[in-house]
Amino acid sequence: MTETGLPATPSQTVGPYLHIGLDWGDDGRLVVPEGTPGGFWIRGAVLDGAGEPIPDAMIETWQADPDGRFDHPDDPRGRVHGWRGFGRSDTRLGEFAVHTVHPGVVPDRDGRPQAPHLDVSVFARGMLNRVVTRIYFPDHADRHDADPVLGSVPPHRRPTLIAQPAPGGYRFDIRIQGEHETVFFHV
Repeated sequence: MTETGLPATPSQTVGPYLHIGLDWGDDGRLVVPEGTPGGFWIRGAVLDGAGEPIPDAMIETWQADPDGRFDHPDDPRGRVHGWRGFGRSDTRLGEFAVHTVHPGVVPDRDGRPQAPHLDVSVFARGMLNRVVTRIYFPDHADRHDADPVLGSVPPHRRPTLIAQPAPGGYRFDIRIQGEHETVFFHV
């Protein structure tokens, strides 16, 4: 019962129609405009436990700029105005696609440097809550061992967090469950 004495509204999943109201079109997919020096695409599918693509999922990405800063007042290194750092893409065409640049190194809460990465939220049918993961890049493998978050993941599971080179950028498939399930973080 709520404070009004009425029963609480039942929980609902985040799908299957969430993309209808949240479609940003091409603008959501472009963290940086096409043609930006160093820009590339990250493409991938969101897969269910049977390895089948989920056609009505959505991902959101959040990242630092190439210098490792955010346009956010809580960035302790100083705010960098004008950097959006946010991307959104649905999977209606079979996969998501986000155009971006490599993020810079950012410190964790204790000031330790984290390897360049994108934070990713995944929303899909049948899920009561989003799941959160990260995308790391093979180009920065020399920084992976020192990354405190990646270091907390068992070594045999780390490959689920590393994008693979592909034409025009990288490939990063997200497996919601099953064999080779992507590592998700409790946030």
